[in-house]
Amino acid sequence: MQADVVIIGAGAAGLMCAIEAGKRGREVILIDHAARIAEKIRISGGGRCNFTNINCAPDKFISQNPDFCRSALKRYTQRDFIKMVDQHNIAYHEKTLGQLFCDKSANDIISMLKNQCLDAGVRILTETSVDKISKSSVYDLSTSQGNLSCRSLVIATGGPSIPKMGSSAFGYEIAEQFGLKMVPPRAGLVPLIFDPILLQYTKELSGVSVDPVEVKSMSGKKFREAMLFTHRGLSGPAILQISSYWDPGEEIEINLLPDIGIYEFLRDKRKSEPKTVLNNLLSEYLPKRLAVLITEELALKGNIADQSDQKLKILSDRIGKWSVKPSGSEGYRTAEVTLGGVDTDEISSKTFEAINVPGLFFIGEVLDVTGHLGGYNFQWAWSSGWCAGQHV
Repeated sequence: MQADVVIIGAGAAGLMCAIEAGKRGREVILIDHAARIAEKIRISGGGRCNFTNINCAPDKFISQNPDFCRSALKRYTQRDFIKMVDQHNIAYHEKTLGQLFCDKSANDIISMLKNQCLDAGVRILTETSVDKISKSSVYDLSTSQGNLSCRSLVIATGGPSIPKMGSSAFGYEIAEQFGLKMVPPRAGLVPLIFDPILLQYTKELSGVSVDPVEVKSMSGKKFREAMLFTHRGLSGPAILQISSYWDPGEEIEINLLPDIGIYEFLRDKRKSEPKTVLNNLLSEYLPKRLAVLITEELALKGNIADQSDQKLKILSDRIGKWSVKPSGSEGYRTAEVTLGGVDTDEISSKTFEAINVPGLFFIGEVLDVTGHLGGYNFQWAWSSGWCAGQHV
């Protein structure tokens, strides 16, 4: 089979690229190894797909070249994708922090994209694996469905996060085959785990959530969202966010009551409510199990009137500046995204074509561009896919 364009990976970026290339009259074949397209879209947002974020901007992305994403995000914005969703009468709502979710199901987004592919004449091949790629005057692909050839080859295979969905490092292997540099990949937006000693201390808090907390990395990056204690360590939006800025061996600092000036608050309560039992006071603002654990750890007993300024300062630091050193992350198994990937110095920020390999394009998560939690990575998929679709 021959085509103008072959796109490997029928996820968010691949679908968007296929639609745009098809609209331009290109003969497009979109292939995926899975039985169904867009599986990550299907499971995202608890099945409702957090499809973009109204606050999308370049500073919400991580890359060795932080300016690389600017052009694509400017040329195809969150407002452009929202307009598409509106045109297809898909109901949606804003949840928190600008995150937009489908009212009904992520399948609404998948159906919209699939129908647009069909309207644009895109041929979709599922359960199709690629065994070999070579380049002569065109790109030749040996696949489980036979041989394909094309002038433009687009790699939209994502990274190895959530391997149970069939993800892999395939895109990286293709980049290396054609001599492109890589930024070492690692798990991002992922729960953090504790060593056995720290876990022994926190294990009875498994299932306890605190909302909000403010968590800070050693580099000074801060996030203010919910946190969840787990049987392995910490999770929740605040932890997933900071994990992308955390390096092994580093501590993170957590303020469990970011809305309160804790030391001054405790001193005021000592004056106004001196007979209040300290545990009971803290339990009004923190989950009781956590409040009890903290006071037991610091050996603080009795009423708040019994606590000296020094003890209140120690307590306020424990609540507002809790420093913990994770032993690692849960890795690709539960990571929502992959940090690193194909070095953007190798790629045109306008066309997404490899600078030194004509006709070879990389889009979406396979590149060294990773968004924050909350719809940003989908927007990167839409934006990069749209841009490449104008040039393949």
